[in-house]
Amino acid sequence: MDPKLGGMTLKEWVAIESDSVQPVPRFRQELFRMMAVAADTLQRLGARVTSVDMGSQQLPDGQSLPIPPVILAELGNDPTKGTVCFYGHLDVQPADQGDGWLTDPYVLTEVDGKLYGRGATDNKGPVLAWINAVSAFRALEQDLPVNIKFIIEGMEEAGSVALEELVEKEKNRFFSGVDYIVISDNLWISQRKPAITYGTRGNSYFTVEVKCRDQDFHSGTFGGILHEPMADLVALLGSLVDSSGHILVPGIYDEVAPLTEEEINTYKAIHLDLEEYRNSSRVEKFLFDTKEEILMHLWRYPSLSIHGIEGAFDEPGAKTVIPGQVIGKFSIRLVPHMNVSVVEKQVTRHLEDVFSKRNSSNKMVVSMTLGLHPWIANINDTQYLAAKRAIRTVFGTEPDMIRDGSTIPIAKMFQEIVHKSVVLIPLGAVDDGEHSQNEKINRWNYIEGTKLFAAFFLEMAQLH
Repeated sequence: MDPKLGGMTLKEWVAIESDSVQPVPRFRQELFRMMAVAADTLQRLGARVTSVDMGSQQLPDGQSLPIPPVILAELGNDPTKGTVCFYGHLDVQPADQGDGWLTDPYVLTEVDGKLYGRGATDNKGPVLAWINAVSAFRALEQDLPVNIKFIIEGMEEAGSVALEELVEKEKNRFFSGVDYIVISDNLWISQRKPAITYGTRGNSYFTVEVKCRDQDFHSGTFGGILHEPMADLVALLGSLVDSSGHILVPGIYDEVAPLTEEEINTYKAIHLDLEEYRNSSRVEKFLFDTKEEILMHLWRYPSLSIHGIEGAFDEPGAKTVIPGQVIGKFSIRLVPHMNVSVVEKQVTRHLEDVFSKRNSSNKMVVSMTLGLHPWIANINDTQYLAAKRAIRTVFGTEPDMIRDGSTIPIAKMFQEIVHKSVVLIPLGAVDDGEHSQNEKINRWNYIEGTKLFAAFFLEMAQLH
């Protein structure tokens, strides 16, 4: 691979301000330009490319914005070869140099072997690494060892608007010949040791509203004669989790997958310097003292977090107000084999129980506003073995087998709709800072990641 080619393209791609989060026409135009550039790149590789029109998105304020197309591309259709489909996205989170970037976020800038720019690691770099791996076979005039498909979208950071319907529609067409799906949209847990990700937590987000009346009260005039909504809400939120992080909702742990011996060994093998991890997190003390316990509570056990209270007085200064209506917000990160609708029932029943014991005359409403399932794969699937072997070839080491504490809904979606094995092969290091200021990908990760994908194609061909 000509490094100038890959490097040049990453610079060009990062320069496009493909922000899908801020709903303004200028960024939408940039997104359409980004998708057109990607489609053109794939066509030049010799791929058959379809840009699927996704219609438009209705926004709460009444305006409607066009959704960038989704690219479906394919290279090779040899029935004797396996078919690997790569999912990636080319939209990015908002970035502004005034927010604390040391360089212009849309000018790829190299400092000490680090390539800084919005989208460098999430997700333009990995998409290009996959394209560069394909073009390496082309440049060497070698046959691709596997058939390759691409599904590339431009709305991932805004919740993958309309993607699920498209995948559903293409299930028996575009995806019919696909054997394996690869996603590269997360990070290693280390700075130098590669990883393969085989599971993510889900998420159920709740609001609990307590209402006395629409207006606030003055505490001098009404304090002492009311069931105050805020006092009710604080009691409700305080009943959810104890000081050691244990969730107090009855039955919530019933469906959590039991811990196996094999799994414990997987955690033992992971390289994580606890001291460094704590220092880089700038946290005085975690709830747990060992690497294994910390990783398990991030990945394989559920957690409950309280996020905020709407309607409360949160300005500086002293104001003697009794809020008339407040809404508490919290979420539970779900793990296999917890079920979203069961969790919704358990949480609702628990809060109703706690509320009824308070004999309050206020109205309480619990709503689940988001329910995303956890995802876990079988690490003995062909493509996990191929990815492990490719990592050994390129990096000369065994990978960390990791899960992700956050939610990557796309992995579960592909597994549920297309019924194919999904693997997450991250290329970025733990300190890449996706979504934050000074996002970067290391030049080393970008180049070795391209080699890793090329090696992966060869391993897949052998195992298939």
